[in-house]
Amino acid sequence: MTDARPPTRDVFGLLLLDKPSGLSSNRALQRAKRLYGAAKAGHAGSLDPLATGMLPIFFGAATRLAAFMLAENKTYRVTATLGVATTTGDAEGEPTETHSPETPPAAAVVAAAVGRFVGEIEQVPPMYSALKKDGVPLYRLARSGIEVERSPRRVRIDALTVERYAWPELTMLVHCSKGTYVRTLVEDVARAAGTVGHVAALRRLTVSPFEEQAMHPFTELEAAAAEGSAALDGLLLPAEAALESWPAARLGAADASRLAHGQSVAAEPGLPCGHVKVYGDSGQLIAIGVVTEERRLTPSRVFLR
Repeated sequence: MTDARPPTRDVFGLLLLDKPSGLSSNRALQRAKRLYGAAKAGHAGSLDPLATGMLPIFFGAATRLAAFMLAENKTYRVTATLGVATTTGDAEGEPTETHSPETPPAAAVVAAAVGRFVGEIEQVPPMYSALKKDGVPLYRLARSGIEVERSPRRVRIDALTVERYAWPELTMLVHCSKGTYVRTLVEDVARAAGTVGHVAALRRLTVSPFEEQAMHPFTELEAAAAEGSAALDGLLLPAEAALESWPAARLGAADASRLAHGQSVAAEPGLPCGHVKVYGDSGQLIAIGVVTEERRLTPSRVFLR
């Protein structure tokens, strides 16, 4: 028998995919991976199937950078339907509670409720989340009708703005830290306004340092794929663009070889302690390193392509 699988290639870079609604993050990842014919790919930060917007996808050895991007701040536009709570906190769930007031909350009441959630807040993660209990994702337990206790987590809401309110619809712009559950935020805001609510639509606009206009939808990827791999690769960003604010170290051939083989080398004067991008003398990213207090540069992630 012959192997029917299409050949793959070594792709290295970052794609900012505009994920469509109706696809899980993993399905979107696999679709992009097939279009690129990439041997390896991974995403940084899941989006619910209902949600759309920025899904960073790393190809090849660049997947080793995904963990760093998970820590970045994000921006969302969320539209909530007030007056109805659901099992999942979004429109995919079944209604669990309804609230049909004769007089809906006034705009000033909603604005005041929204203002209570700016700054550092505590959230109880929803049961319909990828967090695990004894190795089992909470959403799987929830689908089996099992609810377990979840510890509150501190997150930071840098800005929360009402863009439109006309009962029962509320649209907000959310600037937040990693780990923020927008579904939980919507439920909490609704309670603070004297009602209940769920997410009707959610779009991730940014993942720091990238802006909304940097995204590419599948229609653009498919059109590029029809032209060939060079057109597809033209949509990629350098992998290190995700580390824009990091300091950089540049090594000569001898030190680059040592670092690539797991050895530490002397750190350049002036480099701060902590993570740095490491470039070879050709200008190519070769590793992520850590500058120690002893002024040594040690390898953390090595990109051998």
